[in-house]
Amino acid sequence: MNAVPPLAKQVPTTRVQHGDTTVDEYAWLQDKTDPDTIGYLTAENAWAEERTAHLAGLRETLFTELKSRTQETDLSVPTRQGDFWYYSRTVEGKQYGIHCRVPVVGDVVPQVSADGAPLPGEQVVLDENELAGDKDFFSLGTYDPSPDGTLLAFSTDYSGDERYTMRVKNLVTGEVLPDEIPNTFHGSAWSLAGDVLFYLTVDEAWRPHQVWRHTLGSGEPDVLVHHETDEKFWVSVGLTRSEKFILIDIGSKITSELRYIASDDPTGEVKVFGAGRVEGVEVQIDHQGDRFWVLHNQDAVNFVIGWTPVADTHQFHEVIAHRDDTRLLEVQAFSDHAVVHFRRDGLTGLRVLPNDGEPREITFPEPVYDVAPTGNAHYPATTFRLSYTSLVTPDSVYDYSLATGELTLLKRRPVLGDFDPARYEQFREWAVAPDGTRVPISIMALKGTPRDGSAPLSLYGYGSYEASIDPWFSIARLSLVDRGVTFAIAHVRGGGEMGRHWYDDGKLLHKMNTFTDFVACAKHLAAAGWTSPERTVARGASAGGLLMGAIANIAPEAFGGIVAQVPFVDALNTILDPTMPLTVVEWDEWGNPLADPEVYHYMKSYSPYENVTAQEYPAMLVMAGLNDPRVGVHEAAKWVARLRVVGKGGPVLLKTEMGAGHMGPSGRYDVWKEESYVNAWLLDVVGAAS
Repeated sequence: MNAVPPLAKQVPTTRVQHGDTTVDEYAWLQDKTDPDTIGYLTAENAWAEERTAHLAGLRETLFTELKSRTQETDLSVPTRQGDFWYYSRTVEGKQYGIHCRVPVVGDVVPQVSADGAPLPGEQVVLDENELAGDKDFFSLGTYDPSPDGTLLAFSTDYSGDERYTMRVKNLVTGEVLPDEIPNTFHGSAWSLAGDVLFYLTVDEAWRPHQVWRHTLGSGEPDVLVHHETDEKFWVSVGLTRSEKFILIDIGSKITSELRYIASDDPTGEVKVFGAGRVEGVEVQIDHQGDRFWVLHNQDAVNFVIGWTPVADTHQFHEVIAHRDDTRLLEVQAFSDHAVVHFRRDGLTGLRVLPNDGEPREITFPEPVYDVAPTGNAHYPATTFRLSYTSLVTPDSVYDYSLATGELTLLKRRPVLGDFDPARYEQFREWAVAPDGTRVPISIMALKGTPRDGSAPLSLYGYGSYEASIDPWFSIARLSLVDRGVTFAIAHVRGGGEMGRHWYDDGKLLHKMNTFTDFVACAKHLAAAGWTSPERTVARGASAGGLLMGAIANIAPEAFGGIVAQVPFVDALNTILDPTMPLTVVEWDEWGNPLADPEVYHYMKSYSPYENVTAQEYPAMLVMAGLNDPRVGVHEAAKWVARLRVVGKGGPVLLKTEMGAGHMGPSGRYDVWKEESYVNAWLLDVVGAAS
């Protein structure tokens, strides 16, 4: 076995001036076509495989366990849209899903068989396996049936760079139309008649900035409907559930503007909703009859909900007032009711607002869980569809009766073999951060797990963009927990678990709270006997990879291992460079170090790459994607090189997916193999690999 990883001490660097400092950029690593870059990453993959060769048998065992517990031939619960029930199937041995539909007969949801067999009268709308062919990577972006169900807009990506080619399929004849639009972003909206399609394109920084109108079969050039020139704003497009309006959503991290077009007049006037763009104000809307339901945060940090007349969107009528303890997330409108998705005490919830009747909340008994709206495309629905899961309850789909208030379980994700949720326990505990803030932790463990510090533990975290890491069920995780590994989620600031203030207290010049919260959670779990530092493995991805890099510098002694996937670890250099993808739109999250010296020095104080020192680091597994448009592969590569040159301890492994992007492998079996790779490494680090 090689004692030194390839090129660890010979990586060529470029000195680059940024303001009053000079940094090692490893600039050549930013070119994914550079032969030196490809050679370095390929050699690193080989070295990582060599260092983990002793785990090959365990990886295969974990993969087999995951596969044997998964019902490979399965069927989703059908969702009504127009005159059809749409659903997806998976087939044993096939990597990707098959999208199907059956005609609506009555209002009863078609019965899904336990063996995942196709529904009677099935029409295959789109088979991802046929589209993928023998390609190493495949991603379906847009999947959008027209209102009358005769056409389907769909888009494909074969590299992981998230540049999609849009096509249209005639669902009556099965023909793919000659209309083909390259270099689109995912997302679309149909006109009511289905003859006009709205779609998005991106600029050089991978920012969706333009909305286009395409008239099918006309041969005429597509029409630019909106061009967003402010580089902090992204654009999206969609059709309201009522199918009456096409919505153009223009948003930055802290500000949004909505525009709308009557779907029966797609070439008509584009109207601005309400006051338009107001700095720091975010707005969401949905249409119902002669009004728009509205969620906004003007003078209300956790948002309020009300409505405006369609005829005058400046007249706001409040329905749900602001509360300090409740973050209002979303309002969905139907013909006879609306449903509010909210967050309180670190848990999600749902409140039903009938047009005629008293509001009521849907309650659930478990101590930690996640509930959310799902599959509610049918505007006149008399039931409300929701998803429910917890750390020990597999993904479940319910219909809630608006008339009776009853919940009907339509499907719970099958877990084959000897799975018994009664074998596991889940808990909510609270760590105390250095500033006295209580930080929630969700925990799953095998019943009878000792609290004497001997059990290994996997601690997951993210903490950015107000994204909440709510409890979720994982079949792959069972293989860890069954081997005595406790699983925990640190709900750190920068996420949204405890409301908008939780996010505000973990961004910009408060970002350090994200990292110290995570360390506090790790230390709390060790002090409470759940684990010990040497048996704790931290894990995070993307901005959660930034978290991993920061805690490695701040408190390496608190962890026995760290898994950093597509890690945003070169944060300062990236945010200093406005030519890099997504940099300008990120300034509302991190600050602008080019314009503000305080932001520059604050980011420099925590950016993982800048703060690697000659201290003992835990073992690390770093994973990247060559075609990643969000976090360049160079970030992981140069960070690993610096850890090896400057730091001590380790080892540090770098594994790059050479045909994928930010989301990793695309096929489900490939995803399972990657997860088995990570879990085998984790078990080895904590001494539980036997």
